[in-house]
Amino acid sequence: MTYLLLPEIPVEVPPEGLSIGQASAATGVSIEALRYYERVGLLLDATPRDPGGRRRYRMADLAWIAGLVMLRETGMSIADMTVIADLSRREGTEAERLEFFERHRQRVLQQMERTRHHLLAIDKKIASYRAAADGETNEDD
Repeated sequence: MTYLLLPEIPVEVPPEGLSIGQASAATGVSIEALRYYERVGLLLDATPRDPGGRRRYRMADLAWIAGLVMLRETGMSIADMTVIADLSRREGTEAERLEFFERHRQRVLQQMERTRHHLLAIDKKIASYRAAADGETNEDD
């Protein structure tokens, strides 16, 4: 498999891996969401199990999950995350992944610009209400 750029996880992972509860705490992803991610094929590899059948998460699993969190927090859909997971499992798909991430980057930049615009409007409202609270009049609100 090709080298993957993934977020670092600031937690020690023992050789036997972490339980699902520990993985949830380490990544900030609920246990239910971790199970869902596995069910819909978002995880890069099948989650290893201990002899009792319980999930055990390795550092690579946690880093991949942290990457999913980052993508989700930047507005990527589950469907698009599934595409990236599928591409990442296959050698020779770097150009496709690059194109995919470039498109996502453009969407993130557009959302940031919308958010900046909205923040300016909020700042104007705050200034207007601050002036009103101080007894000044401003007819621009």
